[in-house]
Amino acid sequence: MRIAIASDHAAVSLKATLAAWLREEGHDVLDLGTDGTASVDYPDYGFAIAAALADGRVERGIALCGSGIGIAIAANRNPACRCAQVSEPLSARLARSHNDANAIALGARLIGEEMAKACVEAFLTADFLGGRHQHRVDMLREPA
Repeated sequence: MRIAIASDHAAVSLKATLAAWLREEGHDVLDLGTDGTASVDYPDYGFAIAAALADGRVERGIALCGSGIGIAIAANRNPACRCAQVSEPLSARLARSHNDANAIALGARLIGEEMAKACVEAFLTADFLGGRHQHRVDMLREPA
């Protein structure tokens, strides 16, 4: 699977760990930065994840910041992105299977590496169920 991953400075270490692990698992990983601990603006990286999803460079996105909240909000500004902030595998799986999420956001200051991997695995292995959920996902594409 083609997966974009991006983080701000607060999550650069977790990003490196997850990107290496995803590559070991056989995924094609597009690392959109950042690559250092110098302060950067999380919206830039949320926007980058959403743009990669919108233009078809990737199938899924993993967005990381200190809490996972800000970068999710930024990513969701693009209508092509449905990014769910998650902190445990059940929410990650439900985001994909019920909401057709194409990205998840994790908070590096709130989650450990093993839990982050469990969330990513649950997200990547779940399929959108469609059916009764499709109508609701379609509603998300319409202006409020």
